[in-house]
Amino acid sequence: MSQAPSQFSSSAPSHVLCPRRRTSTALAALAALGLALVLAGCGGGSDDAAGKPEEGSASAVAGYPVTVRNCGTEVTFDEPPQRVVTIKSTSTELLLALGLGERIVGQAFGDGPVPEQWAEEAAGIPTISDEAPSQEVVLEHEPDLVLAGWESNLAADTAGERDQLARLGVHTYVSPAACQAPQDQPDRMTFDLLFDQFQEVGRILGAPEPAAELVREQRSLLAEVSRARPGTTALWWSSGEDTPYVGGGIGAPQMVLDVLGLDNVVGDVDQTWTSLGWEAIVDADPDVIVLVDATWNSARDKIDQLESSPATAELSAVRRQRYLVVPFPAAEAGVRSVPAAIDLSGQLGELGLLEPTQR
Repeated sequence: MSQAPSQFSSSAPSHVLCPRRRTSTALAALAALGLALVLAGCGGGSDDAAGKPEEGSASAVAGYPVTVRNCGTEVTFDEPPQRVVTIKSTSTELLLALGLGERIVGQAFGDGPVPEQWAEEAAGIPTISDEAPSQEVVLEHEPDLVLAGWESNLAADTAGERDQLARLGVHTYVSPAACQAPQDQPDRMTFDLLFDQFQEVGRILGAPEPAAELVREQRSLLAEVSRARPGTTALWWSSGEDTPYVGGGIGAPQMVLDVLGLDNVVGDVDQTWTSLGWEAIVDADPDVIVLVDATWNSARDKIDQLESSPATAELSAVRRQRYLVVPFPAAEAGVRSVPAAIDLSGQLGELGLLEPTQR
């Protein structure tokens, strides 16, 4: 939170029925009988020569095929996916931002309510699981794409491994910011890389213009972010009580802290997230603490813990009540990252921590 390549080609036995989409009853029976490997010959993946339009033919879709290498897996799309299962809020909200909410046949593992601007549209999207969904649950909705926020969402004990889903005719895509293999994850997450992801998903879904417009809008908003006074240090605390889980030096928290001009006290850790003991936090003594507000571990709970412990109560940020709060769905790289940076910049201003020329 890399798998084998997701494309396969072979010939199916003549007695095996290989429909493009299968009913949920058939899929359940398939799982029960353990015949998934037999369907490798059905050519459901995007490299199926029998079902792939010839180049230049009338049935070919303009702008396709689109091939991307995603978290170490190459995926080829011969046409825009029309039935999408989204896992994690970042995936759902990206499609909503692109104006493609009607293509979502099921959402899962949401981190909280969507922003008000998409609330009405999101209300009509069925939630298929409050946690990482099983493969059976995903396949019941007959998707042609599973858009996942974490690599762990596409595993044997969740929605299914990527190569197996490809054999069943289901494409997969993981937020590049969440790639786990060192050779696949960004050296350091940046807004440029995030915007590249928006445009890549736009190409995959046949919506390059809405994606380009989204990037233009977010770049314009990003230019409005005011920066902290030079030398202001920060800790980004996501979860964990005995041992805090904090933003490291290469992930989404670092991306936001960079644009705010805040120095991450664990910025030298080459991980997206890391565990950090309280003793190390006390030694670092950050000027501000960014608190991720989640229903299961709220910002208020975190503040109570900081102020009730004799050791952390003496931290500069705690004594001066220098807390910044970000909602959990905005704490990972996605369409909320820019609005989160703007909001955090405003909170810095309320604390009197912006550069004098930007107050």
